[in-house]
Amino acid sequence: MATNAQTAGDYIRHHLVNLTYGKLPADYTRADGSVLAEEQWVFATSAREASDMGFMALHIDTLGFSFLLGVLFLGFFWVMGRRATAGEPTLMQNIVEATVEFVEDNIKTTFAHPNALIAPLSLTLFVWILLMNLMDLVPVDWLPWTAQQFGVHYLKVVPTTDVNNTLGLSVTVFALIIYYNMRIKGTRKFFAELAFHPFPKYLFPVNLFLEGINLFAKPVSLALRLFGNLYAGEMVFILIAALIPFWLQWTLSLPWAIFHILIIVLQAFIFMILSIVYLGQAHK
Repeated sequence: MATNAQTAGDYIRHHLVNLTYGKLPADYTRADGSVLAEEQWVFATSAREASDMGFMALHIDTLGFSFLLGVLFLGFFWVMGRRATAGEPTLMQNIVEATVEFVEDNIKTTFAHPNALIAPLSLTLFVWILLMNLMDLVPVDWLPWTAQQFGVHYLKVVPTTDVNNTLGLSVTVFALIIYYNMRIKGTRKFFAELAFHPFPKYLFPVNLFLEGINLFAKPVSLALRLFGNLYAGEMVFILIAALIPFWLQWTLSLPWAIFHILIIVLQAFIFMILSIVYLGQAHK
């Protein structure tokens, strides 16, 4: 919640900056007025420092929460798999089995080729993205305020509101699309598919341009769709916290959180199902 000493604009800008670790050059004047005597890797203490660190900077909060949620997902499913019983399954076992069956049913209806990777990949994408999206339901000030007590200036807790995260996921899927296109069709046939369709062969530069755009649009659309929806949802929570008195925030936050659950689940499902469809096209 924005305080009297902090304007609503400052509050919003603060919540949109990642915990960034990167390299600053020598003689750089930091936010506290100190000047670096030599080039150093440091944590950013202002939005300007985070921006000046450039492309090679690391978003520690995105990486950390993504890793922790991934470990949580793998550990939980591993434990449930070891404890699974055929007699009277527990509630947690039912949830895991329902999730697996849901993913399997979608694969059967959209992917008609033998491939042992598709099922675990689809399950991982759906559950991992769902867990990262669910972090959007954590009140916007809880974890950042706790981190500030330990000297951490910035903390974004929703990994999918960082475009670097969603692009990383989509580029991985794109690499698999290219791999299976070349493996199933061969390099020459894959190139022919791009260069000699939909217009006659003598217009192959036009074909290659159009099909190249269509190919590279797949990872971009995957990444930006997930990022845009979660970023917008998080922004609504931040605006409510910044502009509405604390005692009145729940009247807006609660209805938005209930509606946002649909977006959280839907975006994880869309990312998974489009990945299955794109990989299915690569096998044809």
